[in-house]
Amino acid sequence: MEEEIKKAAGLIYNSTNLVAFTGAGISAESGLPTFRGEGGLWNKYDSEVLGLDYFYNHPNESWNVIKKIFYEFTLSAKPNAAHIALAEIEKIKKKLIVITQNIDHFHNMAGNKDVIEFHGTTANLVCEKCQKKYPANEKKLKRIPPLCSTCKTVLKPDFVFFGEGIPPEAFSRSFQSAAACDVMIVVGTSGEVMPANMIPQDARRNGAKIIEINPEKNAFAFGPRDVYIKGKAGETLPAIVTELKKYYDS
Repeated sequence: MEEEIKKAAGLIYNSTNLVAFTGAGISAESGLPTFRGEGGLWNKYDSEVLGLDYFYNHPNESWNVIKKIFYEFTLSAKPNAAHIALAEIEKIKKKLIVITQNIDHFHNMAGNKDVIEFHGTTANLVCEKCQKKYPANEKKLKRIPPLCSTCKTVLKPDFVFFGEGIPPEAFSRSFQSAAACDVMIVVGTSGEVMPANMIPQDARRNGAKIIEINPEKNAFAFGPRDVYIKGKAGETLPAIVTELKKYYDS
């Protein structure tokens, strides 16, 4: 693993357009449950509660589950060493675009400045009638379902439900960034969720080198110029940062 970490740091150092693409695995190390796989939330809850039609027709039932799995679970959770390391890489390189499938807002909390939240965020609630947004704080979530103060419409979490399209700006910026990057760091994603899994594939097709950090399987780093590191992001990314700093200290 030591050689792979050194190679990854070298690729990052020599990159001109660096992008990171993250999935649920990076936040699992903060204690957040994943949705799929063993112990995933969809083994415990019916994913129907995140269907757009179900939400509109059964807002009370939908919100009761949403509050449990997206807000009560995350109250004590915070960014981990992997999130902080990506923020550190941005400081060192001066520029890093983070594209995340996650809705937990941890990259922003850790200090990354340019984050594309592909599936939206739990940080805000939105009124789909008047488009007013509210912070998803304890006060606003005291009443379930929460209502818009202006038009009394049930508020929706500002993330993508099943049956809902990806926000157009997030979609276009993600694929534009992937097409333009020369190195992409892929962290904690199985590559099973469409259309997000097409983003690293687009980067590869346009000549980008892939650095993949995944404890379970290699989903994207197949080329001879790529680097696959089998390990936890919270250990691997800080180690890469340590190696990266050596280039600047020498």
